Amino acid sequence: MKAICYKNTKTNLPGWVDNVHVEQKYGYAYETPTHYVHFYGKESFYIISVGLTVTEGKAKYKSLEDWVKYRFGADEIQVMTRDVGHVLEGIWRPSLYYWYDTCNALRINESEQVSQEQSIRLLVQKLDELLIYIEPSIEGLECYSYKTRELLILSCTEVENQWRSILVHNKITPINGKDYTTKDYAKLINKIFLTDFSIRLRNNSFRTKITPFLLWNVSNPTKSLVWYDAYNKTKHDRYNSFSDAKLKFIIEAIAANIVLYAIRYSPLSLINNSTVFSATINQMFTIEMENVDIKSFYIPELDTSKIMTDDCIVFDSYRDKLNKEWKVDNILF
Repeated sequence: MKAICYKNTKTNLPGWVDNVHVEQKYGYAYETPTHYVHFYGKESFYIISVGLTVTEGKAKYKSLEDWVKYRFGADEIQVMTRDVGHVLEGIWRPSLYYWYDTCNALRINESEQVSQEQSIRLLVQKLDELLIYIEPSIEGLECYSYKTRELLILSCTEVENQWRSILVHNKITPINGKDYTTKDYAKLINKIFLTDFSIRLRNNSFRTKITPFLLWNVSNPTKSLVWYDAYNKTKHDRYNSFSDAKLKFIIEAIAANIVLYAIRYSPLSLINNSTVFSATINQMFTIEMENVDIKSFYIPELDTSKIMTDDCIVFDSYRDKLNKEWKVDNILF
């Protein structure tokens, strides 16, 4: 069962103010045998507001589209990609807001998560130390040294660890049957929403938006990822490629680690948590989502057999425990 998504242009809910759609500009809906179901969605991190769940009996309406147009002024209606109630193994998408829900849906191994946090925190701390001596100005970004080479290798090794973990969890074996290479990793390009996230360094000299995976492509899986190609060169040929260990590539590689962490464990755990890890990240970086395909989001499936009215009602489906358990699918190539 597929849901539809759309833009809300009006609010027509009994007993409610008429401007909910101003802040909650996106809508997601589907039908069950007895009811229509709608969720509101925000623009900031595209959070799907399960606390603003709307249901109504189907009898008065010709179709789901008829209902969403009447109640929400639905515009630009599209069919969503995934079945209602389904998630991808270990890949976060909006609607996973509460940590308990996220942890269960993504089958998160908390020990593995903590290990990843420690690794990224150390990378960010090492970058912070570097920036005491090198200003990330146009000139400074081209600087290289034994310290920058060391940090570039460490940062890209962690990126490889995260790529590998995603492939292993999804039971994807290496193409050559032995070790994963960029040909294997590049399979993830169009599957795990790598370009949805952008990172900014909180530094007055360097405010450029970083989208570390934007130019990555399957046909040239190493060289199209410029910062990774630089790591590959300087790691295997220090004498001739020492100058590839530039500060700018370190910043991009660490940004890539943050993006992958957000994809695997939710960007909200970076932004909202009051942990040493989140404080370390937020002190140096900001993270944003933009130009996102809302058709790719996960939509929770409700047990509408527990809804005892056909009237149009608004409630918190998560708090009221009407959300069914998520069904977890492997990424398919």
